[in-house]
Amino acid sequence: MRSAHRRHRPDVRPKRDTGPPVEVAIEAIGGEGDGVAVGPIFAPYTLPGERVLVGSSGDRRELIEVLAPSPERVVPPCPHFGACGGCALQHWDHAPYLAWKVERLRGTLARQHIETEILAPFAAGPGTRRRLALHARPGNRQAARLGYKARKSWDLVDINVCPIADPRLQAALPALKALAAPLFEHPKSAPTLHVTLTPTGIDVDISGVEKKSGGLSADARVLLAERAEAAGFARVTLDGEAAYLARLPQVKLGAAVVALPPGAFLQATPQAEAAMSAFVAEAATGANRIADLFCGVGTFTFALAAIAPVHAADGDAAAVQALVSALAGAPGLHGVTAEARDLTRRPMLAQELKKTDVAVFDPPRAGAVEQTAELARSTVSQVIGVSCAPATFARDARVLIDAGFSLERVLPVDQFLWSPHIELVGVFNR
Repeated sequence: MRSAHRRHRPDVRPKRDTGPPVEVAIEAIGGEGDGVAVGPIFAPYTLPGERVLVGSSGDRRELIEVLAPSPERVVPPCPHFGACGGCALQHWDHAPYLAWKVERLRGTLARQHIETEILAPFAAGPGTRRRLALHARPGNRQAARLGYKARKSWDLVDINVCPIADPRLQAALPALKALAAPLFEHPKSAPTLHVTLTPTGIDVDISGVEKKSGGLSADARVLLAERAEAAGFARVTLDGEAAYLARLPQVKLGAAVVALPPGAFLQATPQAEAAMSAFVAEAATGANRIADLFCGVGTFTFALAAIAPVHAADGDAAAVQALVSALAGAPGLHGVTAEARDLTRRPMLAQELKKTDVAVFDPPRAGAVEQTAELARSTVSQVIGVSCAPATFARDARVLIDAGFSLERVLPVDQFLWSPHIELVGVFNR
């Protein structure tokens, strides 16, 4: 829904600035999602082409009033927008918002002198996030305060809705607040609930509970389990240690059903996972032997093993064990071997890849400098890179290109809706 108001006031009271407010013209959107005016001056919740009134101190200003709104401005769907630091761009119409993300990706590649075909992006919609990290703070005996950190602050915004989250996670917010209430026996505890929605139920791994005092008391653990049972949760763990288990959280990956270890990594939305997996498998069609590096619990492994034999590796031993355990119930695969291996300290060497013709790598945000160097030295004919950080992807891509690869095409993936983040899958061929 577009805003029909000529003058717009932000939903949150701005921080106090020294001196009188100033009027500026917003020319672009910066990397963190703030509008940028000449100076540069950065102002949150503004859009290109707008005239706005901002506080007058420093280069990071606070929005006071939108004097002339952009036709691309829309009414944010979340009542917490502007206070909550989780979303930066709910006020922007979807088409220009998505185009901006794609152009940011193009610009990041260009800084490494890389040009390629950028395909139409995959965009996850509202209500699709299956993973949330919710911070908890003391409330009362029945319910903690639970939500996200405020923008550029350690303060907590206690939420009652979250439009990015799957509706089943939104419905579970009261139960999650009740679950968190017993976690504050020690004054230094600052718990975070890592919540994952799976087909077999909600999985919660809790971090940040102070351990120096011995951790949670027996009474608190009993209350935690009782509230998990009342909510119908599948599992609750404390830093990976079981606190309550009704059934194993499981997900289907290709032909396999994988039982997730506590805190296991999954793509943020199942829709993005399906799109990325299909794209990777299509690119790898015709392979004779595949290496799946930074494989996790097998996000791409099982789809790739339907094409050719796969050797999978990841530094998370529990994730690799979950992958291996799922193989027995996964029909129609060409064979999978797997190993727990720190690919940063001990990358898969070029010599080890001599019988491999396709390599897939999906590293953490820091990228894969060491592994990319070995891929560059190998005889692998195709590399498929998956990344949540375009800057480190571009750095690693430059190494492959300098070794004779060509980046043929890139699929942008927007699964962190209304944030500045963009992910991608890129296909390299010799």
